[in-house]
Amino acid sequence: MKIKTGDKVKVLVGKDKGKTGKVIQVFINDKKGQSYVVVENVNILKKNMRPRREGEKGRIIELPAPINISNVMLIDPKSNKPTRIGYKFEGKEKKRVAKVSGEYID
Repeated sequence: MKIKTGDKVKVLVGKDKGKTGKVIQVFINDKKGQSYVVVENVNILKKNMRPRREGEKGRIIELPAPINISNVMLIDPKSNKPTRIGYKFEGKEKKRVAKVSGEYID
């Protein structure tokens, strides 16, 4: 997986184009063959919550919704620009490498 939980990414497409944030969660849908990411403070949806008990008021909750993984790009830790990701083997370990600077991400 090229993008993992905790990575800093930039949104490339949609209503939040240009925003950056940290990846909270990564979903993989095997049936569709697609992956999704949840990025903090990006693609916020408002959900109306009904009162559960008597005397409690209903409220509106804001939740970050998933975005297709193809619509985000990892930010290079060195140059702070969006970058593609490659892999290099160091001994028996497979490590992620930023294409812009050649810096190891992991």
